[in-house]
Parts: sequence; structure tokens; C-alpha cells
Amino acid sequence: MEFLAGGRAEVRITHADVGKRVSVRRLTGAGAGAGAFTDAVGVLTSWDDGVLSITRRSGECVRIDESSLVAGKVVPAAPARRRGPAASVRELQEVAARSWPALETERLGEWTLRASGSFTRRANSVLPLGDPGVPLDEALARVTRWYADRGLPALFTVATGRADADEQLAAELAARGWRDEAHTSVRTAALAPLADTDADTSRVRLSRQPDADWLGLYNRTGTPTADALAVLTGGPSVWFARVPASDGGTEAIGRLAVDGRWAGFAAVETAPARRRRGLAKLVMAALAERALAEGASAAYLQVEADNAGALALYDGLGFTEHHGYHYRRGPAGA
Repeated sequence: MEFLAGGRAEVRITHADVGKRVSVRRLTGAGAGAGAFTDAVGVLTSWDDGVLSITRRSGECVRIDESSLVAGKVVPAAPARRRGPAASVRELQEVAARSWPALETERLGEWTLRASGSFTRRANSVLPLGDPGVPLDEALARVTRWYADRGLPALFTVATGRADADEQLAAELAARGWRDEAHTSVRTAALAPLADTDADTSRVRLSRQPDADWLGLYNRTGTPTADALAVLTGGPSVWFARVPASDGGTEAIGRLAVDGRWAGFAAVETAPARRRRGLAKLVMAALAERALAEGASAAYLQVEADNAGALALYDGLGFTEHHGYHYRRGPAGA
């Protein structure tokens, strides 16, 4: 981070910049000559009583005494050429929720409580898209009771990494002891280039339902339950891709959900013995062709932030990060 390119370091942020993405430098250490500079980048979620709260992309909340600031500035938005299809965080959250629908939902103001018999965190967590309509502590108590009644832990899906994300909620939950887990990157790309390959996609079989071979390679179901199958097959227009092996097994799989202009890719997996043969790209190409035929133009997917192999694959296909999200789990005994 370079604060001195235009001259001396200075603090160029104010209380009016709360809600914006900023970078700051602060002095840490025990006194003159012993200090060191530490940088922080994230969304400025609050600036009260002389203390700044900055939420990083990871969801970590950093508190900084304003007296230690030596430099600060608002981070400009990424150039358009580096972004995927234009979309707000809320639009992508809503599209993703429709493509992976929970079996039971209940509204709490603008929050949606979701439960699906414990199949995946996404289908068993709160989607907070605004104001719950009651004070936060009361809302959290209601959430905790609702999930406890279903034998489930209380979880929130919390979007981060953009000014229109849930940085403030992430900070509030962290302050109340809700711990973070499963950090995930939401990535977008133009759809047409994914299908524009020389691969022979006729090898890929598409169906509306996952068969036993598809489920056998999918690593989340184990023995598939009715709840898991209902979530997997739910959504506006869902397709399952499978690449059969010559020995009768399955080499690779994938799932597609088409919703208006959006094509959502998920469950792209390759059998361990068949990796590094371009099969994941083949599955993506076949599903992209199907999505284009249904009128979609933009692609998105969600990948765990520590999955280096998948991130490299999707980077190579032209996906760029739109925002991140993680889960917040309620304190034990709450």
C-alpha cells in the first residue's frame, strides 16, 4: 500500500466515509523510535468515540484508535475491465438463494430464516437482506430459538467485501461472540466465453435429475436424503451434468441453475483418478451452452476461499471476485 506517492502521508478519511472501503496506516509500538506501521484495508463500518472499526474481506473486524492513525484514504472502485457482469451484492444473494432453495423458510423483517434438515450451511442459515424489524438482540434471540426448535445451530450467511455488503452486521455479530467459519468467494464472469471452446461437449450427459452415478461422485451427500435431493433439484431451471467413463463409472459432474440472465454453476467435481485432464472445463462448457440456449448471459459461482485448485481453475476461465461471504455461528449455550 503506497500512501506517499503524492507527497506526505495524511489522513484523508472522515466520519462521512463510514460505509466506504478504505485503507489506513496506523502506528503500533511502545513509543518514539520503537513504533512500527501496520496497514488495514476494509469497509469502515463505524467511527465512534475515537475508535474506527474496519471489516476486512475475510469478515475480521479491526478496531483502531484514531490517535494512532498516520494515513488513510478511500479505496476507489475497481476499474470496469477487472469486474464481472454488473450486479449488486443483494441481486446475487437473491439469485443464489433461489438456485439453492431451502425447504422451510420464515421471514423476520427483511431477514429470511432457512432450514433444510442440515443439508449444507447455505440452506440452513439466515439470509439477512436488510432490517429485521426489531432490535438486533431481540432478532438474534428469535433466530436462536427458531433454529433450536429444529435441532439446528443458529447460523448467518454474511456477505463482505463491498460497500453494499453486510459489513456492519458482521461487526455486530463478532462483538456478540458469533464466530466466523467457511469463508467463500462469490465470482462472476461473462457466460459466452465459457462455452466458446473446441471441446467435444457431446461427451457430457445432461439431465434434470441427478442419477446414482452423479450422486456417487458428489462429495456432500453421503447417502442422499430426501432433504438433500429436494435442495439439489430445486431452483428455476436446474441441470445436472455427468461425464461417463469408458469403464462405466463417472469422470466428472456439475450442476447448473438458470435464473433470468444468471447461470449459477455448482458441484463441479472430478474423480480423483481423472483430474488434470480438462474435465472440469468440459463440464463448465457443456453447462454454459445449455444456459446460453435458455437466454442467460452472465455466470456466477461460489468457491471456498481456501480451495486453491478451484480458484486457479476459475481464474483461468475468466471469473473475478464480486464479493465474499462467510457464516457466523451463534455462541454455545445462547
